[in-house]
Amino acid sequence: MDHPWSDKKIIEHCRLLSDSYCFWTKNEIIDSALDDESLSFLMYHSSFVIVSHNTLPDPVFNYANMKAQELWKTDWDQFIKTPSRLSAEPIESNERQKLLSEAAKNGFISNYNGIRISSVGERFKIMDTILWNVIDGRGNYHGQAALFSKYEFL
Repeated sequence: MDHPWSDKKIIEHCRLLSDSYCFWTKNEIIDSALDDESLSFLMYHSSFVIVSHNTLPDPVFNYANMKAQELWKTDWDQFIKTPSRLSAEPIESNERQKLLSEAAKNGFISNYNGIRISSVGERFKIMDTILWNVIDGRGNYHGQAALFSKYEFL
């Protein structure tokens, strides 16, 4: 897809990401007063990484902005077919449970650090990542998303 940010479903998804981020964190990703298309454009072209995955038992990415695609060295069409677990090294079960418990309690985590793996096998550490549950206005769960700007290649 040449311009994913302009697709109606992606525009709606970006609004959902933005609104649920604001709901949990009380902050905005990008000015939420913008119209939906402008919000989608700016999120897609932002200088920080934004990714999300769906609610399947083995969640698959359903959004990756340009910065994420550059970092993982893949394009939109490939990224959104990738199970999110394949982008990361396995983490210790106790650490995973701690993260899941915090996310369940607060709806988000604001201090996540972890090792990720690009599509070409490069490892990098993401730092100070915000993970949040993506929900709609009725509280229906749509998956999880992450936002970060700090990372270093290992």
